[in-house]
Amino acid sequence: MTDEWGFLDTGFHDAATNMALDEALLNWHREGRIPPTLRFYRWSSPSLSVGHFQKTEGKIDLQALEAHNGQFVRRLTGGSAVLHDDELTYSIVISEQHPGIPRSIREAYHVLSRGILEGYKNLGIQATYAIPSGKPDKNETAVCFEKTAFYELTVDDKKISGNAQTRRNGVLLQHGSIPLHINDEMLFDLFIFPSEKIKQRKRKEFFQKASTINQLTGRPVPFDEVKTAFRKGFENGLDVTLQPISLTPDQWEEVYELASSKYAQPMQTGKIKEGIDG
Repeated sequence: MTDEWGFLDTGFHDAATNMALDEALLNWHREGRIPPTLRFYRWSSPSLSVGHFQKTEGKIDLQALEAHNGQFVRRLTGGSAVLHDDELTYSIVISEQHPGIPRSIREAYHVLSRGILEGYKNLGIQATYAIPSGKPDKNETAVCFEKTAFYELTVDDKKISGNAQTRRNGVLLQHGSIPLHINDEMLFDLFIFPSEKIKQRKRKEFFQKASTINQLTGRPVPFDEVKTAFRKGFENGLDVTLQPISLTPDQWEEVYELASSKYAQPMQTGKIKEGIDG
């Protein structure tokens, strides 16, 4: 029997509002105020999100981010830094007790990423699941798209989406980045490297490890086409029916309050606060 989920398309918002809304959805689902929900969204300015526990001092160049008119935000989820720009971003909130959700975080990634896999297929892109082998790479990178995790999607061993997950009070939140295009010049400006030579070498190597929808299709794909492909992909891949929902003025007020009190941080050239309580 097909499950019925909510579908929320919130369009463009700033970085703090986007992360606050994902957390609010998690809270509302726990309280029974919304069904399991898939959300699509975009970013009003290029934004660098970093993992909940990611160290940033000496690694992120906030002056460069400011020069690119970018925004900074720390996610509720873990993982490495992601530059959100020309992409479709999604989030899912669903109870850990839902019969379709495995207890294992890794296996839950596998289940939920079926929607992403089907979305790429709808665009003519034949992606496969990443199954990393061997020992973890000791050359740790702060850049999300330079490394793959279990059940993230790849084409020709190149990462094409980045995802992160957390579980709070019985509810799973997974969100992720599906890039149409990556501005690698901007991306590598935002990180601190030992030398300019190393920075340029890493930038040159980047697209040996990552790819995008526009690169894989050989054309600039209209955003509405991408959105339609992935909405259908989630419906088919997860065997759900998506019913549009909307937020009330009171819910939006709750989101803006959370964004202001927790996620909005002034751009600083020094130390970034290393943790936001969830």
